Amino acid sequence: MPFGCITIGEKKDYNNPSEVTDKYDLGQIVKSEEFCEIFRAKDKTTMKMYTCKKFLKKDGRKVRKAAKNEILILKMVKHPNILQLVDVFETKKEYFLFLELATGREVFDWILDQGYYSERDTSNVVRQVLEAVAYLHSLHIVHRNLKLENLVYYNRLKHSKIVISDFHLAKLENGLIKDPCGTPEYLAPEVVGRQRYGQPVDCWATGVIMYILLSGNPPFYDETDDDDFENHDKNLFRKILAGDYEFDSPYWDDISDSAKSLVARLMEVDQDLRLTAQEAINHECSACGPSSLQKAVRVTTIMKRLRAPEQSDSKATGPAAGAPADVAAPPAATDPSAPSSSAAEAEGAPAPAPVTELPVTELPAAGAETSQPAPQAGAAEAAAPAEPQHPSPAPREAEPTTRCNGEASAALRAAAEAGDEQG
Repeated sequence: MPFGCITIGEKKDYNNPSEVTDKYDLGQIVKSEEFCEIFRAKDKTTMKMYTCKKFLKKDGRKVRKAAKNEILILKMVKHPNILQLVDVFETKKEYFLFLELATGREVFDWILDQGYYSERDTSNVVRQVLEAVAYLHSLHIVHRNLKLENLVYYNRLKHSKIVISDFHLAKLENGLIKDPCGTPEYLAPEVVGRQRYGQPVDCWATGVIMYILLSGNPPFYDETDDDDFENHDKNLFRKILAGDYEFDSPYWDDISDSAKSLVARLMEVDQDLRLTAQEAINHECSACGPSSLQKAVRVTTIMKRLRAPEQSDSKATGPAAGAPADVAAPPAATDPSAPSSSAAEAEGAPAPAPVTELPVTELPAAGAETSQPAPQAGAAEAAAPAEPQHPSPAPREAEPTTRCNGEASAALRAAAEAGDEQG
């Protein structure tokens, strides 16, 4: 055997699979994601429940890289608004990550079900997100995929905190980053323009989240035929590069000027002028003043389109990420942290790739996948009577899976072309 074929080095120590099963009871699969399977797990000693993510090494280099990256990042962080890593095992064939169990619902799901979010609700959520983001940035960590689907209520209590989940795309900021990734509707102009970027992309995404929470609309959306994905993304990216959004009527008529100001400063096209997370925390809107009691706005069809139909189906029939599959029936509709009745149905429905771990070099398609109080029932109840009494529009028809499976070549080309045309 040629000498070059011999590898000399220390033998790596792996966990024996029995070490995992001796400590934890692994339940049935809650859902399958692109890179991993998610289980409920119970500590045999304490009887405490956790979320277990299992990555199979045989599934390829991208899966192994995603697992290692998530472990690296989560071992560095400890914050009340970030889902915490509890335990890690690496066997010869698998990675097992055990995390806190978030039993509440995704913020996105609650809004889609109820159709509104008051300004007070929004302030509570955005402040928690900003505090977590400011903490991550203090550690030079960029999340890179902040979106509503990654914001989860920690438990089912009325005043549950928000936790940020899914750190598969998070990255340590050793200088500016150049590889584009994220969900198109939340991408910052510098990412779309294929420029080097850093922490400001998380602030931009927080601005997009706040815009959606306040208005029920995404700030950037193209009405191109839904089947024409390449042109849809190209037009979407042109609008993002130009900062082409509006506080349009009637959705913004009753939103305070301070809230609009915070959104505008978080969604500043020039990343050097954009508010930092800490500056946004200190903004007057974060204090949630009298304007917080303004009426909430109905969710629109466009917002519902942010979630891929397959994802909507799996979310409607399976538990939220990190939530137990056998959750109880929902309490009053005005409790945003409570699980929906549909969350208890059909366990194990696989979620599409956009919600799951994706390679950092890809741009997933639209709708693809957080110690402050959650939205208060009183605020939502006070807002409800002011809402127009008409049914919420139905979601669109199913999209082809090619826009939901992490394939991003068309999106990347569209981003590059849009950037060239802007230049």
